[in-house]
Amino acid sequence: MNVRTPDPNPGWLNEADLHEARERLPMVYVEAVPVRLDSMGYVSHVGLLFTSDAEGHMQRMFVSGRVMYRETIRAALLRHLEKDLGPLAMPQLPPSITPFTVGEYFPAPSQTGLVDERQHAVALEYVIPVQGECQARQDALELTWMTPEEALSDAVQSEFLGGRGHIVQAALAHVGWGR
Repeated sequence: MNVRTPDPNPGWLNEADLHEARERLPMVYVEAVPVRLDSMGYVSHVGLLFTSDAEGHMQRMFVSGRVMYRETIRAALLRHLEKDLGPLAMPQLPPSITPFTVGEYFPAPSQTGLVDERQHAVALEYVIPVQGECQARQDALELTWMTPEEALSDAVQSEFLGGRGHIVQAALAHVGWGR
């Protein structure tokens, strides 16, 4: 009889299996735009990550990651918020996990305007207030807190790749900010 230690991350695929799955299936993601609120509950700042991709391209990003097999959406959101912003971020998840929109990424330009060259992905989009100490972790070089006006500026919007700036625009429009 062969006794094995249980896999601590049974929801993960190895690189070969992940590549094959991405070739055949849409992947499910959660994406969160972290915000700070003023005393009245209005968005005062947006937290954007500054990252470098595998080719060395610098870009703005927000919290994003896959949902693992058998993982709830709420658990995936918390895991990725902690992974990208640190364990002391103190995110305030809403009572309902209904996203403000759904982003659909394709490996080539499409009618959605969202591109992820690796895969077809469906992302549930959230605006998540955070109250604690945040610091860039994982692949991010820095976390920048900026006003909604700054986040919506042409200069910052040009730093997003694959149409992701549209997600930030939609997130801020959802909470009352527009261009």
